[in-house]
Amino acid sequence: MTTTLNLADKFQNTLESVIGQIKNSEQYAKLMALPPLKRWLTLAGWFLLSQVLVFGLLYLLFGKIVVVGFLASVLAGLATGAGALPALYFVDISKNLFNSMLGAAAGVMLAATAFSLLVPGITFGNNIWPDYGIYIVSAGMIVGALFLHFADKQLPHVHFDSVSDVHLNSLKKVWLFIIAITIHNFPEGMSVGVSFGSGEMKNGLVLAIAIALQNIPEGLAVALPLVGLGYNKWKAVGIATLTGLVEPIGGLLGVTMVTVFEPILPIAMGFAAGAMLFVISEEIIPETHAGGRSRHATFALMIGFIIMMALDNMLG
Repeated sequence: MTTTLNLADKFQNTLESVIGQIKNSEQYAKLMALPPLKRWLTLAGWFLLSQVLVFGLLYLLFGKIVVVGFLASVLAGLATGAGALPALYFVDISKNLFNSMLGAAAGVMLAATAFSLLVPGITFGNNIWPDYGIYIVSAGMIVGALFLHFADKQLPHVHFDSVSDVHLNSLKKVWLFIIAITIHNFPEGMSVGVSFGSGEMKNGLVLAIAIALQNIPEGLAVALPLVGLGYNKWKAVGIATLTGLVEPIGGLLGVTMVTVFEPILPIAMGFAAGAMLFVISEEIIPETHAGGRSRHATFALMIGFIIMMALDNMLG
């Protein structure tokens, strides 16, 4: 446990150090000296310019599909920050509401995994290796689950139910939970990228929506404990947003990898599906059933699954 807490200290100290260096920089001082309106316009201008350069370079190197896949993973990651916004107004929410949100997120992810990763993954596998698609995708699923298993072993953390009451948990435990969210966001972003890399825009869009919806309660779960422990509310929202911005890294890796090396597409889709199923079973469902309050979450899971199944069918 000591090693685990030391990891939380290092993660927190690194982030705080980066924030401190930014605040102490000359550029930051000049920016803060500007009038509020001019300051925000300057930030918006720099942000837009950086995005034009990034997406322009990706388009020139890899083409349209990579740009769209990367953009979708960015938006899905930003949903974590959107989910954290209620922390600006509340320090806590009811257990039933939070469990229902997590249950719906699990249902959404289950449907997206089945219809946007596994089914098309098997189809692509059969096109490349006739009659062996199911085995290729299954092998990828096992590898994806093992990847997160060993990641959890190497980077210990606490789970959703360990931070459900901010008054009973230390700051170190909250930061260990943030590490967990960050770890799990990488394969989620990768799954979005892989789906777009398959060339099936519909699958990529459905999966991006599913990941975005799933990220909303995660963002809230990160921000609320930090606010409860005395963090500035906007800072807590910013930290939650940063955990989601790991997803574009995974998304860019996934979409470029399968675009350049098409034969690995079925394996990559299986990998992403296995990783997502691991997160659902290991993190989300156990939390929704903790404390004997599972009925709300169970119906929410079914509703989330039906909504994503219908969306997948409507998009054809």
